[in-house]
Amino acid sequence: MTEHTSNRRRLRLVAILFATAFAAAACGSDDSSASDSASGGECDTIDEVSLQLQWFAQAQFAGYYAAVDQGFYEEQCLNVTILEGGVDIVPQQQLGSGAADYAISWVPKALVSREEGIDIVNVGQIFQRSGTLQVSFADAGISGPADLAGRKVGSWGFGNEFELLAGSRAAGVEPGTDYEIVQQNFDMLALINGEIDAAQAMTYNEYAQVLETVNPATGELFTESDLSVIDWNEVGTAMLQDAIWADGAKIASDAAYQDQTTRFVAGSVKGWAWCRDNADACVDVVLASGTTLGKSHQTWQLNEINKLIWPSPGGAGVMDTALWDQTIEVATSEAVLTGAPDDGAYTPDYATAALALISDVDARGSDWSPVEVTLLEGGS
Repeated sequence: MTEHTSNRRRLRLVAILFATAFAAAACGSDDSSASDSASGGECDTIDEVSLQLQWFAQAQFAGYYAAVDQGFYEEQCLNVTILEGGVDIVPQQQLGSGAADYAISWVPKALVSREEGIDIVNVGQIFQRSGTLQVSFADAGISGPADLAGRKVGSWGFGNEFELLAGSRAAGVEPGTDYEIVQQNFDMLALINGEIDAAQAMTYNEYAQVLETVNPATGELFTESDLSVIDWNEVGTAMLQDAIWADGAKIASDAAYQDQTTRFVAGSVKGWAWCRDNADACVDVVLASGTTLGKSHQTWQLNEINKLIWPSPGGAGVMDTALWDQTIEVATSEAVLTGAPDDGAYTPDYATAALALISDVDARGSDWSPVEVTLLEGGS
């Protein structure tokens, strides 16, 4: 390695020592290979790390793919293997079983698993806001949760419905009584074909699918003016989504894993910051990862994902406690959780220490602004 790398290692020690006492204790252990690297030397060993995603390769996870591709994990003495998700894969269960070292999961889903006995801890809250919408055609007259009364409303289920249920109840509209909930596939065909009045959609995926579809009435692609959305961030029932989860037992007792976690979060945040500032190149990284989605769709998706991360007022990965509290309130009010989780459900220590490691990176993104993306038919 270069002298620059050695200098970076020296700065790492200083950063961790002053970031948090907890991280300092972790880095001071003689049992950790990362402690050797943090003490100013080269990488005596490379930690082999696996990350379990929630879904298949796409720009939703661009920062992690970029951190591999651009060597940001390597800078932290990590060799990271990214494991794709799928319909039958529950990331937090993979983490709890030891099949992965870290996992990406939505907060409410992970907390349900934690309440059921899977010992996991949120160590990096990447998404700062929710990307879930309820989408209808504008001429249906659905502009808010109260307008769902008497309608057929699509939902994927599988824990994706909590914002919808809480939002409609807050408007005095009872799910299953005042409106019909219809099991929706992970696409928008039921909405486009008129089988449902409002469909669940992520800003970065299913919403774009409609805009990539030809409107038979015009022969042109649907436009945003053709649609109406309910944004749960505006309604006040938004819940925190993609976060980095770690093994709770190891976090509590394994100094090497503690140090590795700080470095993993640091590399991940640097990957996301790079994707924010190099969006076109980041899309190319995602396309090279083997995704089945087209370039215009992935470009749209990354732009929307960036909206969910930036700005991060406390720094990417640092928990917004107000949104955490809102997430818990919705989860308990909807009986998703039987009670509020204990204080060990998340910790700010690793994100704080990680940002100190990469202090030359803009981890807040206060000046970032989204771009206009042109979608092509089918997202090609």
